[in-house]
Amino acid sequence: MSVFNLDNQNKNLDNKIVAGLERLSQVFRILLWEKAKEHSLSPLQIQLLIFIRHHSADKTTVSYLAQEFNFTKPTISDAIKTLEQKQLIQKVTNTSDARSYTINLTAAGKKIVLETENFANPLTTIISKAKDSDKIVLWDNISSLIISLNKLEVISVQRTCFNCKHYSIKNKHHFCNLLDLKLLTQDIRIDCKEFEIA
Repeated sequence: MSVFNLDNQNKNLDNKIVAGLERLSQVFRILLWEKAKEHSLSPLQIQLLIFIRHHSADKTTVSYLAQEFNFTKPTISDAIKTLEQKQLIQKVTNTSDARSYTINLTAAGKKIVLETENFANPLTTIISKAKDSDKIVLWDNISSLIISLNKLEVISVQRTCFNCKHYSIKNKHHFCNLLDLKLLTQDIRIDCKEFEIA
């Protein structure tokens, strides 16, 4: 039964929720396309620039980016080649393996990130007006959905607390052993700098 069949959708809350999530995914695509058009880049190229800007060098290889964005290495390589031609990134060759490199942003690349990474602001503005209690329920559902999709291997890379070796349950509460800290629902991360796979 298709969630997009209106008879199925309108008779079943599960189907309505899935259709609503699909509608929200369209919003991200539309907002990202607007920024991409302004800078004569593709949405993927913008996403790569933003990701590279905010992640460590070990996550800026073609192999890692292909996993992160669930694209083939040739697709990522083509996007990187275009960004290099536009002088938005530079490749830093690995001293022990000349075939391997990480990717850094140039000054022009950092400028593009500053001008584009706010593409999701309309959603942030709407969410900021919600009650904190509603935000916590929403975040709990979103983070649970993400980890479930990761377990089903729909999302391949997930640096969430739930997949981290530092995560545990203590006294029926989420706990980070690295920070030695009880984690409230709003403390759960989906992309953590200190993440180490369990």
